[in-house]
Amino acid sequence: MAEASKVIHVRNVGPEISENDLLELFQPFGGITKLVLLRAKNQALLQMQDVPSAINAVQFYTNAQPTIRGRNVYVQFSSHQELTMMDQNAQGRGFQALIQYDGQQNAISARTSLKGRNIYDGCCQLDIQFSNLDELQVHYNNDRSRDFTNPNLPTEQKGRSSQPGYGDAGAGFLQMANAAAITEAFGGGLPPGISGTNDRCTVLVANLNPDRIDKDKLFNLFSLYGNIVRIKLLRNKPDHALVQMGDGFQAELAVHFLKRARLFGKRLDVNFSKHPHITQGADAHEYVKSNLNRFQRNAAKNFRYCCSPTKMIHLSSLPQDVTEEEIVNHFEEHDADNKRELTVIVLTATLWSIPVSTRTPYSVAPV
Repeated sequence: MAEASKVIHVRNVGPEISENDLLELFQPFGGITKLVLLRAKNQALLQMQDVPSAINAVQFYTNAQPTIRGRNVYVQFSSHQELTMMDQNAQGRGFQALIQYDGQQNAISARTSLKGRNIYDGCCQLDIQFSNLDELQVHYNNDRSRDFTNPNLPTEQKGRSSQPGYGDAGAGFLQMANAAAITEAFGGGLPPGISGTNDRCTVLVANLNPDRIDKDKLFNLFSLYGNIVRIKLLRNKPDHALVQMGDGFQAELAVHFLKRARLFGKRLDVNFSKHPHITQGADAHEYVKSNLNRFQRNAAKNFRYCCSPTKMIHLSSLPQDVTEEEIVNHFEEHDADNKRELTVIVLTATLWSIPVSTRTPYSVAPV
């Protein structure tokens, strides 16, 4: 066992275990000053207020097996005597922001009220410190910076897009707007094959069936992987379309999961476009304000269920009196070309759900 320290090392911390769960386990032994979740390693580091508090906790859980949400966790002293900012950034959540108040007292009040609070239930704990800067210099009003005292600032530097995913941060970082939801959905990691570093938010879709495709059907398909800003069918190439996603991470999910998928008898070719965004115009259909964009709410849940198309569809929010025959008839109406046999299982208790818009149904066969 390592030398006694006020930093405690916890192993076998599964993705279902939250910061609050760990706090509840160790708070009976004293105050907790810092907490770091190492999701990629299924571990955590906690810093107690002093060494005696840590000794009491480790000794108690040496004799009594601690369990969180049905999972045994294992407690020992850490080789760290103190958690540093570098240790805290090891969580993979090192996203930072600067906020300037109109007075020092307001800044002090905000820090006192919000330090240590979670943005979402059980994750994204705020670490708030005073900055060394006396004044913020804001040049643009957009999703990455804003001067609330000067609404007349431009939205972007000339020649650069202000769309999410094309800010100054560049590649190597998950998009700020979805960072919390991504962390919650994937437990601090990412699905296999997803880098999280893409900053291109527009996707080129080729080999479409021009006789059956339209913008709304593309929206229904691509909105499974993120919010849609706008869609454009190319006049000079009827089997091509451009889809602008909410940010680069959402675009990467769409490319990864839809490449080579079959749609209306054609195998899709989905790649990142050389165009940073779709220019507004008569040929481009706007979806940015559509209430059918499902990642505006419950983003973490929807990210969690992203996958390649399969032959199984899960429906939610069905009326209580719906029958299997009505469901079968509805889907057979939109699968008339294939005449496949449908198997319907109606669940009386649903543990999870992915909303499916049936306004403009589409047909997707498994890869």
